[in-house]
Amino acid sequence: MFYLILLSLIILLLGLWLFWQGQRTQQQTGLPIGEVIYSDTGAWQKVEEPLISRRYGLVGKPDYLVQVTEKRQRLTIPVEVKSRRRPPTLYENHALQLATYCLLIEEKFKTTPPYGLLHYADATIKIEFTARLRNQVLEAADAIRQARGAPDVRRSHTDPGRCRSCGYQLGCGKDALVATEEKQA
Repeated sequence: MFYLILLSLIILLLGLWLFWQGQRTQQQTGLPIGEVIYSDTGAWQKVEEPLISRRYGLVGKPDYLVQVTEKRQRLTIPVEVKSRRRPPTLYENHALQLATYCLLIEEKFKTTPPYGLLHYADATIKIEFTARLRNQVLEAADAIRQARGAPDVRRSHTDPGRCRSCGYQLGCGKDALVATEEKQA
């Protein structure tokens, strides 16, 4: 009898520990409670194909898509994971990237996510998918398409780290990188 009670207690404690570990892991990933239906990280399943919108001419691979139930409604929510700490002010390109995934979800699943999540190393930010944000994505996509056909595109050289790892560095010239690093020194 004593062994049966001891075994039950051990199983109960193990169950509580596993539950606690699951909660902790869920908080660390920044994922909402729901079913992960897409993952570009390769951590839980094979890496998925990109989401494509022919209507908007957009392609993207969100880190995660999670199906959640809120107010009796099934929603597909994009989650983008950033390895750095939360910036003091939200970077516009992070919000536009997340909003692009919202447009791609809308096209693929025929339902509009009300928000997306940006998960930084120290915080998760909920970004509402508004009509204004939608328009910003479409305007940015149009500007990129126009720039592709332009003979010369103005480039920003204000971030040495980005310049150093830029794929267009050869076409841009090393002088721009050196000049940027000299300004920073």
